[in-house]
Amino acid sequence: MTRHGRSIRPLTGVLLAATVTACSSRGHAQTTLPQADSLAQSGEYEAAITAYRRVVARDGAWEAVLGLARTYQAVGRYDEAVTALESAIADSVPGSHQLWNSLGGEFLRLGKDSAAQAAFERAIATDARDRLSARLNLAVLSFERGRVDDAMRQFDAFIDVYNRGGAKTAADLAAVADAVRYLGRTNPQLYKDALLAYDEAIRADPDNLDIQTRLGSLFLEKYVGDEATTTFSGVLERNPNHAGALLGLARVQHFDGSSEAFQQVQKSLSINPNLAEARAFLARLYLDLEDYEAAAGQAEQVLAVNPRNGEALAMLAAARFLADNPAGFATARDSALGINPTDAGFFITLSEISARNRLYQRAVDFADRAVELDSLAWRAHALRGLNRLRTGAIPQGRADLETAFAGDPYDLWTKNTLDLLDVVERYTEVGSPRFTFVLDPKEAGLIRLYLEPLAEEAYDRLAARYGIQVPAPIRVEVYPRHADFSVRTIGLAGLGALGVSFGPVIAMDAPSARPPGGFHWGATFWHELAHTFHMAASGYRVPRWFTEGLAVFEERRARPGWGDDVTPGFLIAYRQGRLAPVSNLNQGFMRPAYPQQVIHSYYQSSLVFELIEQDYGFEAIRRMLEAYRDGADTPSIFRSVLDIEPEALDSKFNAYLETRFAGALASLSHAEAREGDGARPRTRDLARRAQSDTTDFVAQLGLGRALFAEGNLDEALPPLLRAKALFPEYLGNDSPRWLLGQIYRSQGQLDRAAAELADLTTRNAKHYPALLALAEIEATRGNLEPAARALESLMYVYPYAMEHHGRLAGLSTRLGNHETALRERHAVVALEPVDRPQALYELARAYQRVGNLDAARRTVLRALEEAPNYQDALDLLVELRTARGSGAS
Repeated sequence: MTRHGRSIRPLTGVLLAATVTACSSRGHAQTTLPQADSLAQSGEYEAAITAYRRVVARDGAWEAVLGLARTYQAVGRYDEAVTALESAIADSVPGSHQLWNSLGGEFLRLGKDSAAQAAFERAIATDARDRLSARLNLAVLSFERGRVDDAMRQFDAFIDVYNRGGAKTAADLAAVADAVRYLGRTNPQLYKDALLAYDEAIRADPDNLDIQTRLGSLFLEKYVGDEATTTFSGVLERNPNHAGALLGLARVQHFDGSSEAFQQVQKSLSINPNLAEARAFLARLYLDLEDYEAAAGQAEQVLAVNPRNGEALAMLAAARFLADNPAGFATARDSALGINPTDAGFFITLSEISARNRLYQRAVDFADRAVELDSLAWRAHALRGLNRLRTGAIPQGRADLETAFAGDPYDLWTKNTLDLLDVVERYTEVGSPRFTFVLDPKEAGLIRLYLEPLAEEAYDRLAARYGIQVPAPIRVEVYPRHADFSVRTIGLAGLGALGVSFGPVIAMDAPSARPPGGFHWGATFWHELAHTFHMAASGYRVPRWFTEGLAVFEERRARPGWGDDVTPGFLIAYRQGRLAPVSNLNQGFMRPAYPQQVIHSYYQSSLVFELIEQDYGFEAIRRMLEAYRDGADTPSIFRSVLDIEPEALDSKFNAYLETRFAGALASLSHAEAREGDGARPRTRDLARRAQSDTTDFVAQLGLGRALFAEGNLDEALPPLLRAKALFPEYLGNDSPRWLLGQIYRSQGQLDRAAAELADLTTRNAKHYPALLALAEIEATRGNLEPAARALESLMYVYPYAMEHHGRLAGLSTRLGNHETALRERHAVVALEPVDRPQALYELARAYQRVGNLDAARRTVLRALEEAPNYQDALDLLVELRTARGSGAS
């Protein structure tokens, strides 16, 4: 641990985790102090309270009073803790001066700052054994009330205490660790010494689970999620009712994107319903769900106990801000700043929550305010930088991140993003009228051929549908490594999404980021640009369920076969009652109850817009976006725009599903009982099921697939045909149409094969093998136009197969579609063929066919530079010179 060149001598290395000993055995609860301690240590709090009371009544020992107060505190009974401590002090119980620091802590939990300060000072003045903890508490109180310079001087003194050997107990060592943690804002290397001090404290008292929980929070603060999980889990192995450790695990789960955080924090609150940090965290989760009243309710519960709790005031302010309640926001803000005029953390919280609610410019503004209040608030610099990047202010964002990283090099999000910016600096920027495309130079020449015209078309069509013009240029970043896209989005690898829109900036996977056929990148771009329009139309206040569903809806309007369609799993989930109601669809995205619910919620919400457009017209959707912009919430929008109560819309939507998918739902009537049977049934068992019920889609498809896999193609036809008739909307990779198309092709029935595959790909344009097979079959049959259409669709799924571009160029030339042929010849050159002179020659011919003789001449000269004796190129050059001489243009 260093300060001004000095170091704490006994700490010689950095340990990444504290030593946690195994839980010692205990006997039955008794009226002895050790047994009361054991009960409290294992989380049997009510029994511990009874035991401590007996010991206090019998012996009056201050240690028992302290244990009783700490147990009251563990279950949120702060007033009773105060009463116990004050009574012992008032009665002059021997050793009662040892209780002042704990009494100060209880006063703090109740928002009684002056009383807390006086109690801490009494602990120091009476030379209590935890006087060093009292000194720490005074310093923290100073810091949290805006006296930062004074607090930092107090924290700094702890290094001297340690170096003089003044930290003797586990509590003393933990106080040193906490102090050094605060000092880390000016010297981040001190975080390492904080880890060491926590470790030494845990070695001194392995039974002090609170210290271990503080260590876990440091790991989480520095993004070491695995170590945090290990530490919190170790605490809970010994005390499954430790509210702080339960909260710590909830925070790790939230950090990891798990919906289990909600249940975990509620476990914490079931132990201590007054744990301010847990209630504030639950408020944050409600804000993620866009349930602003529930979030405000949680914050208000904290403030009812402690009206000076800064974290709760920040959550209340965020809830009021997001609910478009400026007066309520101002009241909460003024209260927070009245308590701590330099409370950067208040605005950091607002910045974080604004970003999670897609209000990226407001996130920048709040972070900027935090930096104004505290220039050493490195998290504020990082948030300002990350959100500037999201709004397209790239140089300014990078500068902020550099500042943040210099102040806190343990911030993994900042480091990862800076590393990514180093990569993106090498990218190529390509402009079109309303877009700037940021592309890997290895792919730029290929991707821009398709992305530029698609983007401009999408902009025109979406602008016409929504009646707005989104400010240009829109920045589109395309990443060939999915990990890079993930870092651009959330600062860490591991994001499952394909694209993201921040409004003026779109980031997405390149088609090369996934295996061939892994996703439809054209539809992904259209989806993300739709988000840009939705955010602009709603003033960035559109809920997640609304914009996601509407974007999938727009995918399906973009091209035939784009966008997701219905699956058996979705309909089975509906039948089981597992889908979220329309009136609470955000729940399906933000707090999924089963693994596939997020995916199902995308499709479900898109169907909501099919229903709205069908019954109310598209204009109603535009009016709903405008209502969000004006600050209305979803229930009131249902009432004002659709003239329907939310619960009635739930029923209306269910009726729509029942009608739209009546046949498919009937064919899945037995699927629920058979779902998750484990091992794949044998063919004869499938045959028995299929024969016993010809209306069972799952049985018919299962039998057809099994027979197909065994090569019994003739026998596979009847069940596959029945499956197709039962559930014609099913278009997955194992759909009846795909299997039927392959069977017909193998039998030489190319007309039937083409019909099945054309039907499939018209509805599912991301089925890569079906598109490829259809192109080959139609070309064989001499049907050039449908063959070209299939290859054209293929390019928006996976455009890296050179032979497909060559075939499409040839077909387009024969069809007289010379502009398409020109694009495809460019694509071949961009893919760096082995015979580059030949590719350049073909490109020159394509230029010639569209009448651009100057470009044709330049291109054929490039071919001749690489192959001077290439006869076809020489002949073309002569043709071009002759044409030029004759005056042709």
